[in-house]
Amino acid sequence: MDLGLMAMVFGAIFIVELPDKTFIAALVLSTRYRPLLVWIGVGLAFFVQTLIGVAAGGLLSLLPKTPVHVVAMLICLAGSILLFKSAPGADAEEEAQEQEFAAKAVAGRTGWGAIGASFLVLFAAEWGDLSQLLTASMVAKHGHPVSVFVGAWLALLVVSGLAVLAGRALLRYLRLSVIHYVGAAVCLLLAGVTAYTIFA
Repeated sequence: MDLGLMAMVFGAIFIVELPDKTFIAALVLSTRYRPLLVWIGVGLAFFVQTLIGVAAGGLLSLLPKTPVHVVAMLICLAGSILLFKSAPGADAEEEAQEQEFAAKAVAGRTGWGAIGASFLVLFAAEWGDLSQLLTASMVAKHGHPVSVFVGAWLALLVVSGLAVLAGRALLRYLRLSVIHYVGAAVCLLLAGVTAYTIFA
């Protein structure tokens, strides 16, 4: 296990995922079902999604290093641009996303029903998500699939845990638009570091 890489992956995924629809989905689901059941369902969905991202990164790592690093740099750069462009409308979009996820959550489910519903909502929402692409690019660039998996999955669990336990309070003090700008800066930094490794 590479603890430094794990910490870097955790930090990057945490910052990028905090303003994402995942946070809003977990927040809304926790108003419909018991928060612990939501967190379990969401955590299982993230487990599968992270596993897929790591597997994709493992396949990419079989390619020559320079093209893989270029793709990783482009993913980070694209993520930065997307987060920056979406930042001004992030606060208004949050309300629309809440309504969308509320419509998908059927009230009254308990136990495995609540876990299953939470799993399905998050699993469908996360395909091709920036965090999944970043996970794949981290594995392709750095190797160490277990370290990347643990760092990414822990970050996703912490973000969803924050949403479930204190989502409303956090949104009162942290504007999603600001978090988008911070996420854009992190992605830009990752793109710069990757560019340095390519051309140094």
